[in-house]
Amino acid sequence: MNRAVARRRLNLIWWLLLALALAPQHLMLALVGDAPWSDSLATPVFVAGLISMFLTLPLFRGYKRALVAAQNARDSANDAAAWQALGAAQRRGVLVGSLPAWIGALAVLVDLSGVAVLLLGLASLVILWLYRIPRQLL
Repeated sequence: MNRAVARRRLNLIWWLLLALALAPQHLMLALVGDAPWSDSLATPVFVAGLISMFLTLPLFRGYKRALVAAQNARDSANDAAAWQALGAAQRRGVLVGSLPAWIGALAVLVDLSGVAVLLLGLASLVILWLYRIPRQLL
């Protein structure tokens, strides 16, 4: 498998994981009318969503190392293994980076404001954007 195919595959997986991160939030906003639980939990859930953004920091360091390793392994015997390690690091980071949006989806049940829910989704979107494969790696 050459680098172009591996990059295209990782980009496709990234788009699918992006949809997996943001779809539950939009579905919950569209489907849930009245919140079934007390709105006194709204602020703690929002704070938990904000704190969950920082869980991706150690994973991002590993992703950067995997990017550098994939760049250094070009045209060598370790090229395929480096791309696999990069894909695994990207998936781990994207899944943890999706936590604010998922917490925002659950926060709809405690009547968190729609703006706050969308801010949590935007935070996940920005985090996920950091995990895109750069064009320079090709």
